[in-house]
Amino acid sequence: MLTSAAAGAPPPATPVTASAAPATYPVRWDFLADAIATASKEGPNVAPAGSNVPCRPSAQHPDPVVLVHGLAADQNDDWGAMSPFLADNGYCVFSFTYGNDPSAPGFLNRIGGLTDMTTSAHVLATFVQWVLGATGANQVDLVGHSEGATMPDWYLKFDGGNRFVAHFVLLSGVIHGTTMWGLSSLYVLAQEHGTGASFGNALGPVCSSCLEFLPSSSWMRELDAVHATPGDGEAATCPLDGAAVDGVAYTSIATENDELVRPPTSDFINPACASRHAGISVDNILLQRQCPQDQADHLSVEADPNVAQDILNALDPAQARPVQCSLVLPSVG
Repeated sequence: MLTSAAAGAPPPATPVTASAAPATYPVRWDFLADAIATASKEGPNVAPAGSNVPCRPSAQHPDPVVLVHGLAADQNDDWGAMSPFLADNGYCVFSFTYGNDPSAPGFLNRIGGLTDMTTSAHVLATFVQWVLGATGANQVDLVGHSEGATMPDWYLKFDGGNRFVAHFVLLSGVIHGTTMWGLSSLYVLAQEHGTGASFGNALGPVCSSCLEFLPSSSWMRELDAVHATPGDGEAATCPLDGAAVDGVAYTSIATENDELVRPPTSDFINPACASRHAGISVDNILLQRQCPQDQADHLSVEADPNVAQDILNALDPAQARPVQCSLVLPSVG
């Protein structure tokens, strides 16, 4: 049985200002090299550089940033670049590993995101409260990748997370499901012919979240459902933007080279639909339209300096700066 661990460092006994942390952390814009380097670190609870250090948010950046990793990852291999980068820019940064099996032998206990996403959303809720208590902040900002840019929408919509989250930055999210280059259609066809259940039963004990990413899954349908009042008409005009909730500023970042999220804009929210809600803002960024030389894929998007500037702009729009486009390669960064 898979369990979800709300990992991370023990709560700081005496939070201090961000400036009390090291002046700078080294940032390596190379996902593959960084993932290899972190593979030798033991356990899923090892935080990346700049994360989970005692920190009191500054007046300039009052909301701590919570990093949420993706499927089959952990907090360290996903955030080796963005965690030190955000810390170097004055943010209190926190990360954790969820959806893993702590009892698994060897490196297998580091494989996160496998638990069903509803359970993982509850783990996120607990971790956010831990961060708020440790820092004295009223809200956090979320930056998530892949499943980490999908599962938190459940927390925001159904677990009251919108009260505690100001900004949500999604990197290669899947909030409208992924067709996986047509594999989702094959699964639906298998279900129609009575063989889909056996496949699901075989996959479920290993990865409860995997089938939830399909557009046809009950989890995805519930997340995307618009619960309109009678006569509202929103369900007809915005059938796939029910994930957006009041009070949250969304920035969705996608890449055309995404191998896993198809279509790659699955994490985009229709701004016209979002504007019907109170306090919602939406910014959808397709990397190749922003920077044609940016060829990041599903993995290297999290070690992309162009994306890093997008994240800073999303977290502090008043201090937004133009992205200085640089070449980014698939897998590497």
